[in-house]
Amino acid sequence: MFHDDSVQKILNKAGVLQLFTHWVKYPRTYHVPWSEGIPVDDKIVDSMASFIGKRVIVTEKMDGENTTMYHDHIHARSVDSKNHWSRNWIKAQWSQIRGDIPEYFRICGENLYATHSIKYHTLPSYFMGFSIWDGHNQCLSWDDTLEWFELFELEHVSVLYDGKYNENTIRELYKNELWDISEGYVIRVADSFDYSQFRFNVAKFVRKNHIQTTKHWMRARHEIEVNELAK
Repeated sequence: MFHDDSVQKILNKAGVLQLFTHWVKYPRTYHVPWSEGIPVDDKIVDSMASFIGKRVIVTEKMDGENTTMYHDHIHARSVDSKNHWSRNWIKAQWSQIRGDIPEYFRICGENLYATHSIKYHTLPSYFMGFSIWDGHNQCLSWDDTLEWFELFELEHVSVLYDGKYNENTIRELYKNELWDISEGYVIRVADSFDYSQFRFNVAKFVRKNHIQTTKHWMRARHEIEVNELAK
């Protein structure tokens, strides 16, 4: 509701608008019912009915750190995330484009500098975007998102399928031979949607036993590896 113009007018009239922040935590992505790697604290979509009949985009799910960039701030999943050396590269890249990000817009993607569970050897970039949100907390359509990524000269996650929702086709996208090199995939509707409707428009499939350790990757300071870019 905060991003509704009428709500902001009321807050401004009351003199409290400045107390609210436009920094937004990326929402939790629910698992599709056939997902194979579902931790006990994750959630599964009740039904895929909201995807039926719509054009959907299926992209590779990258094993990185969720990162959000605004014109005045950058953070990992938590809006108050702390400094860490694995975030230095993306912060340097953000400093080059932050002046071009419209006020209240945000760019979301994966920081792939550090290796988590999957070691990448041929990344096109250490940052791969997957969504852009406007000042009204609307996720831009996929086509508009691609135009913005091109303007910012940012890489985006690989598209595995672009077409009308077909569960059988989508389920065939993940083969056993991909287990070592791919975390899974993400399904999103191609049209724009509101933040409040996220769980009806985005869902994920994760490989079985994806998380290989109970220790958070960032706490293993001396063991962290850096992923490799394509030569």
